[in-house]
Amino acid sequence: MMKITEIELYAIRLPLIEPFVISYHTYPDMPSIITKIVTDEGIVGYGEAVPDEHVTGETWEGVFHILKNTIGPVLIGKNPMEIEKIHELMNNTIYSAPAAKAAIDIACFDIMGKKLQQPVYQLIGGRYHEKFPITHVLSIAAPEKMAAEAAQMVEKGYRSFKMKVGTNVKDDIERIKAVRAQAGSGIAIRVDVNQGWKTSAATLTAVKQLEDYQIDWIEQPVAADDIDAMVEVKSKTTIPLMIDEGLKGTREMREIIQKRAADKVNIKLMKCGGIYPAVKLAHQAELAGMECQVGSMVESSVGSAAGFHVAFSKKVITSVELTGPLKFSMDIGNLAYDVPFIRLTEQPGLGVEVNEEILKELTVFQDNVR
Repeated sequence: MMKITEIELYAIRLPLIEPFVISYHTYPDMPSIITKIVTDEGIVGYGEAVPDEHVTGETWEGVFHILKNTIGPVLIGKNPMEIEKIHELMNNTIYSAPAAKAAIDIACFDIMGKKLQQPVYQLIGGRYHEKFPITHVLSIAAPEKMAAEAAQMVEKGYRSFKMKVGTNVKDDIERIKAVRAQAGSGIAIRVDVNQGWKTSAATLTAVKQLEDYQIDWIEQPVAADDIDAMVEVKSKTTIPLMIDEGLKGTREMREIIQKRAADKVNIKLMKCGGIYPAVKLAHQAELAGMECQVGSMVESSVGSAAGFHVAFSKKVITSVELTGPLKFSMDIGNLAYDVPFIRLTEQPGLGVEVNEEILKELTVFQDNVR
């Protein structure tokens, strides 16, 4: 059997073309941890962790420390093909830490695909979707600036937008109206509040004013842990609701399903612990008749490709928002976008070639586990 012999860790900062602004934070660049797992057969797999203090409860430095001192050492000598066991080992070693676990899980799937000479999607259900339209994300700005950017992107061929809002309801309504007026009626608009409206009362004030604006869905308007507030909003509006920060793993999914708290859920590998747990969540949602999206924490080509493999293999996943590589001025991998679509290659594993020179150039600190 194959064995993990070494885990190389690279703490990198991915340079953004322009700062990314959402309700709770402004990102000048994206801190990421790249894992490179080496096996005794010479097969190498790459994974990625993009933690977020506000969502996964992890920091960049913390994830590096967990991978180096907690998770990494228990995996040396283990078989990366035995993904159920790998997750059990990680879960028994540390509670939560989903982005750290995702970095290991993704690298293991990259190894499995390369060993079997198959793309990852063939290992988790096979190819279902041929292509996905890419949604352009508009980060928070003045209404006229967001509208102008939307117009520019419609010219480039984009047919759907995800608007970041969540400052105060009045300004947010102005932003949404401006973008809708500029984009015209044939363009899909999704509104992501990132918990910014906080309560069901504030959210209901907003949605009442938005019912005539053909919004595809409103994502996470209330505080992440307030599932009951989502239930209340859902009962009083015709606009579909999506849960994002409020869904981490199977426990939250169970509560969301029991309470019918949303119309759609946003699965992110960084929130649930990687490809394997993401597939479990998609199956859980499918059993309950609930559609899914695969979203991202703005990862490089490595993490983004992992998300795409999950999305392409599942019928219940009907939209994706994995545009990290389009936001970076420099990326460590070569995930190819065919704007306004993404089409995955048939290369084995993740199908991403990592440029080691760029990886080293973006590395702030590194270490390894043997």
